[in-house]
Amino acid sequence: MIVQQIVIFSVLVLTFALFVWGRLRYDVVAVLALLVVTLAGLVPAREAFLGFGHPAVITVAAVLILSRGLMNSGLIDGITSLFLKVGRNPTAQVAALAGITACFSMFMNNVGALAVMLPVAVQISRKSGRSPYYLLMPIAFGSLLGGLMTMIGTPPNIIIAMARAKSGAEPFAMFDFAPVGVGAAAAGLFFISVVGWRLIPVRKGRTATEELFRIEDYLTEIRVTKDSPLAGERLSAIKKLKDVQVNVVGIGRGKRKIAAPSPREVLEAGDILVVEADSDDLEKFLRASKFELAEEKKLGKDILGSEDIGLHEAVLMSDSPLIGNTALGLNLRRRHDLNLLAVARKGVRLKGRLAVLRFQAGDILLFSGPREAFQESFQRLGCLPLFRKNIGFGKPQRVFLGAAIFSFGIAAAALGVLPVPVALMAAAAAMVLAGLVSVREIYDSVDWPVIVLLGAMIPVGRALETSGGVESIVGLIVRFTGDMPPSASLVILLVGTMFLSDVINNAATAVLMAPVAISLATSLGVSADPFLMAVAVGASCAFLTPVGHQSNTLVMGPAGYRFGDYWRLGLPLEIIIVLASVPLILRHWPL
Repeated sequence: MIVQQIVIFSVLVLTFALFVWGRLRYDVVAVLALLVVTLAGLVPAREAFLGFGHPAVITVAAVLILSRGLMNSGLIDGITSLFLKVGRNPTAQVAALAGITACFSMFMNNVGALAVMLPVAVQISRKSGRSPYYLLMPIAFGSLLGGLMTMIGTPPNIIIAMARAKSGAEPFAMFDFAPVGVGAAAAGLFFISVVGWRLIPVRKGRTATEELFRIEDYLTEIRVTKDSPLAGERLSAIKKLKDVQVNVVGIGRGKRKIAAPSPREVLEAGDILVVEADSDDLEKFLRASKFELAEEKKLGKDILGSEDIGLHEAVLMSDSPLIGNTALGLNLRRRHDLNLLAVARKGVRLKGRLAVLRFQAGDILLFSGPREAFQESFQRLGCLPLFRKNIGFGKPQRVFLGAAIFSFGIAAAALGVLPVPVALMAAAAAMVLAGLVSVREIYDSVDWPVIVLLGAMIPVGRALETSGGVESIVGLIVRFTGDMPPSASLVILLVGTMFLSDVINNAATAVLMAPVAISLATSLGVSADPFLMAVAVGASCAFLTPVGHQSNTLVMGPAGYRFGDYWRLGLPLEIIIVLASVPLILRHWPL
């Protein structure tokens, strides 16, 4: 048993280190951990992949599909459109936006709720003439707080609900989390709205995306001369020039403007090319092509602001296939009909060759391309748009249909008519049959890295139990608290879960800490319910770092936050959550 504990703790320490390192995606790390514990004999080979059929995994997938159906129905857009008219007072703006984000997050995936409100927050900040720094962290934190209130609000709650069955009781129901979650979320939102947003450091310099991406900063207009060796050649001939990276995004030929020109377009003397290139490449290109700089610099705006071609900014999500790759390697122009024009990271526009730049989560990308291609391309590329136009209610029949299907699914689960996974999956299937979610969107909606993470970590968590690792952790907590009341152990478990969730995925945190909660309660001779609730709260309150939750990562680039900015608001917020939630837990789920 001692050898098994050494193995499982070694695997967990290495797993945590890889989670924090971030070079390998968390789902890959989880699968590697599962393989190691299986090969070490801690998990029987025949049970290694049973986690993928766990009710929590099915429920998470169903919730993600339901979230897409609600957004496609137009109901969510209709509600958010009301908040575009919020006043200019920053406290009122923070309260309204963080509050509605929390409400959405009660029934949607945290990131889905943030995705809906992020463009709204950026638009409001621009209208107010402020950087979005004061709004984006509050709505990210609001998306986490909202998840505290219902079972489907966040994956940790789903995991904890199912884990309760191990203590000999029925799984937590849909709204069993509300007595604690509503009070804790209300306290957190009040603090963020009145005081918290003022604690976010104000960064000097350009952080608003409108200032980061100015056309004159990244586009140059050059004229094709008569004596150029490229005059009369196809546009594709430019690629034959050695050691030059130039991206042609448009051509002006007299009164004609050609957006996103074909490589077969023949260059004529007098053509004005709108190009994206860094200063070194531009100098080499002008020397090799014998082109000359154009005097006017209005063509770029005309071409990129046309009816068919537009500019769009997006932030990279942590599971985007772009991360770690380059625009050149992915061939964005050919595969997705998109031109990459600029990249910003942590509030600063990056210089140098964009074609060879390796993308990171949270990067802001500026694309040009056909307007109708943006939405589908962004979904495939794992990009979250920073701006959305035409926000408003969808067709009334679709709004009603989406709301009705979702309500029936929630009611069936809450009233016990059907088991939660069955009720929610049935509602998701109804969304598909009703045409609110296409077959393709089923697979686009599901956050597959989270599904793989859960499916892999559930057996790892089981190995922690069977090896005696859970008992060792519980023994340390019991010895530390000594003769103190069980509520002291509850606080230690809550705080420990919080800090663990700040550095690793919150779903993984819940998987590992749920058996610790049950075992700790058993050793103290008290009910497991308050300890499970403590884990649910702690796992969802990752406020200290940008890596604790994907919502935190997504707002880092658009607002220009730094790693150390989060704890300034996050630390007092976590203290308030502990002070608010512990009495609520002890009152509604007595020891």
